[in-house]
Amino acid sequence: MEIINKYFPDLTEQQKEQFSKLQDLYSDLNEKVNVVSRKDIQNLYERHVLHSLGIAQKFSFKPGTKILDVGTGGGFPGIPLAIMFPEVQFHLVDSIGKKIWVVNEVAAALGLKNVTAEQVRAEKVKDKYDFVVSRAVTRINVLFRWIQDIIKKEDKHDFHNGLICLKGGDLKEEFAKFKRNYRFYDMADFYEEEFFETKKVVYVPAK
Repeated sequence: MEIINKYFPDLTEQQKEQFSKLQDLYSDLNEKVNVVSRKDIQNLYERHVLHSLGIAQKFSFKPGTKILDVGTGGGFPGIPLAIMFPEVQFHLVDSIGKKIWVVNEVAAALGLKNVTAEQVRAEKVKDKYDFVVSRAVTRINVLFRWIQDIIKKEDKHDFHNGLICLKGGDLKEEFAKFKRNYRFYDMADFYEEEFFETKKVVYVPAK
């Protein structure tokens, strides 16, 4: 939890309390449904929570914004972002029902009123959203093809609606054939831990 306070010192008391509960919650739920690798559960705050909040380092969402988290797994990046932006609506989807059960358990335990979850494949989602977020789901061209039609056309921010995803490693080959505008933000520019050396926030505006 200290690592969250280190980079986000202005959290409200409620946010601090919600973040502080994540370790015990996920440790307990992970015994029932494996959504975080066994070796990673002790590094939950760095490798999952802080990683998810890399999006919040570069983007601030206005109240009333609707965000879809595709392939959320156990709730990343959606749950940490929902804590950080309590007036933003988050819909977390995954094709695996057990993972959605975990998301619902976590959201209920934290009292997150701005989170809904659904077992559904990304390409079957019917509603429209201002932004789509994801973490290490699939290749960028596939992911964008899934979600391009569900992003709302009208913008309410000073940056365009679009896809914001978390990726790592060498992305040259993956993005070489991706014929859209995009921007990389290196997490090493705002996090000093070694884990983030090759991690990036990727922004693909829909327009």
